[in-house]
Amino acid sequence: MNAFLRLVRIENLLFIAGIQFLIKYALLVPFGVATALSGLHFTLLVIATVSLAAAGYIINDLQDGVADQINKPKKVALTQLISEKSAYNYFIGFNVLGVAIGFYLSNYIERPALVAFFIGISAMLYIYSTFLKYILIVKNLTIAVLAALVLIVVGIFDLMPALTEANQGGLQVIFLIILDYAFFAFSLTFLREIVKDIQDMDGDKNADLKTLPIVLGVQRTVTISFVLGVLHIVGVVYYVYQYLYKQPVAILYFLLLVIAPLIVFCILLWSRKTRQEFGQLATLLKIIMALGMLSMALYPWLLK
Repeated sequence: MNAFLRLVRIENLLFIAGIQFLIKYALLVPFGVATALSGLHFTLLVIATVSLAAAGYIINDLQDGVADQINKPKKVALTQLISEKSAYNYFIGFNVLGVAIGFYLSNYIERPALVAFFIGISAMLYIYSTFLKYILIVKNLTIAVLAALVLIVVGIFDLMPALTEANQGGLQVIFLIILDYAFFAFSLTFLREIVKDIQDMDGDKNADLKTLPIVLGVQRTVTISFVLGVLHIVGVVYYVYQYLYKQPVAILYFLLLVIAPLIVFCILLWSRKTRQEFGQLATLLKIIMALGMLSMALYPWLLK
């Protein structure tokens, strides 16, 4: 069981589920906006999303054997506990489960064409693991887009089908907030993937992958990461100034738990040298992502 949970990245799956439930119960339910999914059906949406994510992690591990021998030797050890055949069976099973639930939900909200969303995600995860991750920058952008879709899918399935002329204004405000957070997830994931590329450069080079540190060198990639980090700081400061300037609690939250850690990231970036140190920076960005998402819990008080 331990090996299986590591294979599907249980901590990441719980993070994905947590974000989606946060949107539902911090943004949608408190404001009483019209939604298309009941609590049970929303849980099915979460299960579908998590199932496809699990399938993506599994197929990526199956395709990453060469790089992982250097980058993540502990993960390679999983093959001694879970056979390749079993892993492929899990991959197929999670894909079937995710798409089947997506088919049911699409028909439940009377938008059968939306099943293409789940089929597309399933296909994208497979294509990423077998093809896209070998293309410079495209691999980073693909993961970033998938991170954003975790949030956007809630708006597509729970908000859009409930849209009417009468509630258009309220739903639009909530959907725009979801898009803001989706963009934050996209941009921070993109940055984190670049930092992880620095961390995994030796193994990626051995697997003939083309990443920024391999093509441009570590120092230039660090400079790019620094610039992106500064842009994140500027973006969050602008967002707080533009939309939350009358909310001292929100300002304090973002200053201490999002902006300050981003500043720390930018400072530490220049002194990092080893794989372990860049791994710590990638973990810091993941924590910043989680703290940024948790700020959604403030909105029931901010928008009253």
